[in-house]
Amino acid sequence: MKLNDLYHQLSEVFDGTEPIEAHAKKALLESAPLAQFSGTAAELPAEIADVMTAPDAHPICRLLARTPLPWAPPGTSDDKLYIRHSDCKAHVELVGPDGLVESDQVRLGLYGMLPESEYGIRTHAAEEIYIMLAGSALWKVAELPYIAHGTGERSFHPSMIEHGTRTAEKAFMSVYVWHGDISTDSYVYTGK
Repeated sequence: MKLNDLYHQLSEVFDGTEPIEAHAKKALLESAPLAQFSGTAAELPAEIADVMTAPDAHPICRLLARTPLPWAPPGTSDDKLYIRHSDCKAHVELVGPDGLVESDQVRLGLYGMLPESEYGIRTHAAEEIYIMLAGSALWKVAELPYIAHGTGERSFHPSMIEHGTRTAEKAFMSVYVWHGDISTDSYVYTGK
């Protein structure tokens, strides 16, 4: 299945002022003609799919909900705690070293998490931004407390800054991008 429309429409989500968003937009537009998926699609967990159909969900969620993708927990680390904390996540890398379109410039994908879950404190060399597409999540950056984010809000993480994510009663769906040193060699997951 060709994913050209998805990549083009997703590029429009990256309309913020951080330079990382310009890199994401460029990567999606350059990758769009190559974007296709011919493998086995996986269903999104019902709680994540439900927030994507809510009235306050970003319009891109309608397209995402009907696009077959290989949703799976992320595989960023082989740390046992990380793996245990990943069961509650749905992820697909669209552009990147492990992406549907290969790139050594960015890691860009879709990332959702079930309600009452945690993706604990972690660091990595790449700068990163998450843009909320649906639902609600609590984001922590550095020493700041967890702050609630809803549709359209962003959580930006400079290189090597501690950050974490939690959900309460709602699941969420987001789009993320890593830029800079996108290797997972520097990735450290400490959990809570």
